[in-house]
Parts: sequence; C-alpha cells; structure tokens
Amino acid sequence: MLIMCDQMRGDCLGIAGHPDVKTPNLDTLACQGTLFDHAYSACPTCIPARVSLFTGQTPAHHGRVGYEDGVTWDFDNMMPQVFRDAGYQTACLGKLHVHPPRLACGFETLRLHDGYLGCYQRNDIPHWMHQDVHDDYLHFLRDNLGERAYLDSCGPDCNSWTYHPWMFEERLHPTNWVTDETLRFLETRDRTRPFFAMASYVRPHPPFDAPHSYYDMYADKDLREPAQGDWDDTELLERDGRLVAGIHGCIDPELRHQAMAGYYAAIAHVDNQVGRLINALKRDGSLEDTVVIFLSDHGEMLFDHASFRKLLPYEGAAHIPLILRVGKHVRATSAHRCSSTVELMDVMPTLLDLAGVPTPRGIDGLSFAGCVDGKPFERPYVHGEHAFTEEQSHHYIVTDSDKYIWFSQTGVERYFDLAHDPFESHDAIDDTSYQERINHLRNILIRELKPREEGFVKNGRLVAGAALKNVLEHPLD
Repeated sequence: MLIMCDQMRGDCLGIAGHPDVKTPNLDTLACQGTLFDHAYSACPTCIPARVSLFTGQTPAHHGRVGYEDGVTWDFDNMMPQVFRDAGYQTACLGKLHVHPPRLACGFETLRLHDGYLGCYQRNDIPHWMHQDVHDDYLHFLRDNLGERAYLDSCGPDCNSWTYHPWMFEERLHPTNWVTDETLRFLETRDRTRPFFAMASYVRPHPPFDAPHSYYDMYADKDLREPAQGDWDDTELLERDGRLVAGIHGCIDPELRHQAMAGYYAAIAHVDNQVGRLINALKRDGSLEDTVVIFLSDHGEMLFDHASFRKLLPYEGAAHIPLILRVGKHVRATSAHRCSSTVELMDVMPTLLDLAGVPTPRGIDGLSFAGCVDGKPFERPYVHGEHAFTEEQSHHYIVTDSDKYIWFSQTGVERYFDLAHDPFESHDAIDDTSYQERINHLRNILIRELKPREEGFVKNGRLVAGAALKNVLEHPLD
C-alpha cells in the first residue's frame, strides 16, 4: 500500500517535532515502523519526482530535470508494471500525473483525479485529453452537484496561498474520494493475488480548501513563524508579496496565517483519511501481511525564506516525509528512526525487495529494506536539481548533515550545516571553517555534472549560464 501526498513538507509531522501540525494517524504508523528523517526529492516538482518514484532512476538517467507537461512517459520497468508482471493486482486511486492522461504505467485499475492538470479547455489538444473527459473525480463531483460544478468552485486555484473552506459535503471532497475509491478496491480485489495499491492524494497541494472542521484546528493558533535567514531576499517579497500564486510568498501577515492554517488543515484532513485506510486493512485482517509506505513527491516552502510553492533546493521544498511500516507477517521488525539520506528513487527497489520481486536492471535506487531491521543505509549524498527560471534553476548535494547548493544560471552558491542549522538560517558559504567541506561537496557536484549535455562543467569548474533543459535529449546511460 503506497500512500502518497502532493506537496507535503517533511517536517509537517507531529512525530517529527512540528509544534503545530497534528498527525496522530501518521505518527502511529511511524511508531509502528520506520521514520526516515532525511528523505529527499531530487527534482522537487510533481512530474520529475513521480518519474523517479516509478523508475527508480536519477533525474539525469530518466531525463526529467525540470517540470514540463505534455511529454510522453516512455520508460522501461515502471514500478506498477513490475509488480503487475510479478502477479500483483495493481491499482492507482487518485493522482497519477502522467502523459498522455490515463497511461496505465502497469496499473490494471485507474480511478484518477489529477488535480488541475489539463482543466482549462484548449484548442491545441484533443478532446480526450481535457480534464472534463479523463478525470474520474470530476465526473463524480458533477454527478452529485450538477454539470456546473468545477474544481475551483470554492475559489482558490491550484497554486494560490488563499484559503476558503470546502463548501459542500465532506464526502465530496477529493481527499475523501481518493480514500473511498481505495477502500472500494480493497474490498473488491482479487483475493487469489497479492495487491499493489497507490492511494494518491492531491492535497496538501493547493487549493487550500479543507473542510472547516480541520481549519478550525489551526485558525486561532499562534503558529510557528516561517523560517528566516541572513541570506533572504526580502526585496522580492516586497515586490511580489501580493500575488496570490507568487513564488515569493505573501506580505500580509493575516493572509499568511490563513494560508498556513489552510495548509496544515489539508494535512490533518489527509491524516484522518490515512486512518481510514489503516482501519480498513485491520478489519480485513490483512494489515500485518501488508507493507505500508507513506511519502510525498516534494514539499512546500510555505513562506520560509520569503518563498512559496516548490522546486527550490531548500528544506521546505526538497525534504519529504517518508514512513515505512512492514507487517509483522512480512518481516519481524522493531520501530525506530533512520537518519540515513534516502530519495524517491529508492522506493521502487525497497518495495520490490520486501515483496521478494527481482529488481530490474538499470535502477539507480538502493533498497533501504534493511533499515527496518536497524541496518545502516550506505548513501553518502543525494544529487538534486531543477531547471526552471534564471533565478531558481539549481543543483544541490545533500547529506545527512549538510547541503551545498549551486544556482546554475546565476552562479550563486550556498552552504548550510543542517546538523546545527536545520532551518537554514545561516548561509555559511564564506565561513572559513567550512571551506574544506564546501570544496568537497562542490567537487562531488562537478563530478556529477561533467558528463551532462548542458555544459555545466568546463575545465573542471562549474560554469554558470548553460542552456536550460527541462527534459534531457540524451539522458545518461
């Protein structure tokens, strides 16, 4: 059972020490399994992150090094396909975000809601690609509310920091719908086969529209302030801080508080639904025969360092939650936390390992199944990246204790000692005491980028201003 969120920060768990967010069901899952404190998304937006999850490959190897819709998914050995070929009954309930829409990727059952993907009618795409046609949830919503119902009926759009409560019955919310569809699959599945089910929630990705009962948990609470640093560019916040979908946050403290409460409310809503899924496995008698993994594709800056949304190399966007609970009939384990650095590409080989299914060739990820037994996971670093604008395109090297960042168009470098500065409040790139370590991480990045087609490295040095590519023409073998 793969339970996936969209845009959930790695620190937004009660068990991770967040002072405000309440996640009792996820905390319980972690207390019965393994919580990974240093899990990352190497390319922290929806499409490239999901490609890494499904292929077990780095962005450089699968070719998606930025965000671009409309590019066909043509990959060998995608995770659901491998499970299907091994005899598993496979189902995706919720967000898939592939192209073309409804590409099965090895799933035998598809009940899809891809958020706002393709929701605006366009004349340059065929009718069958319009969300009105291919989105199962939208059909469900209109069956209940009439043909004029739409995904933005509550007001906020898909990248806005504004909040407005869900106006309809809670059972009609897309978060509830994903759970209901997953429960239907679990109840009606083929009992002669093992199953691989992906319950994939759009929230807490905007719009922030959780039912009012969840928002009330945070509305009047004195919430922890967003992280600030000695390197923040507050001029960009002054310039763009009134744009409801701006990447530099919100300048109005009251609206900012509403957005944070709305985001936490969406997480509390998902947590409640995770409880429903776990209870269903208990009632079914299959929980202890099942591997349950919870994760997100990437995080959300949520106004940290005068930023909003995702894709950035900072902890808010790149650090993700990851919890693995292995049923005691699958493997005898003890609950603990793992401080090793893991990445989405490691999920595929891990789940295949736990299921006893051979891992295909060409996989970059490593199985962290041994972590459930307390064994060390040997990965010295993760190389992350994202091509986007001149301001934001970057590469980063992160370990379980620190992070080096290089912005590929501007040449700006940053270094954070995460072990002592988890909120990245001090950019130590010029601190003399860290220069040896910074050079070490910089050289790792140079080695990673030397073979790349963009020309990031010349004469053994990083060179800013190389041509940007969201999709590599020649992914590395």
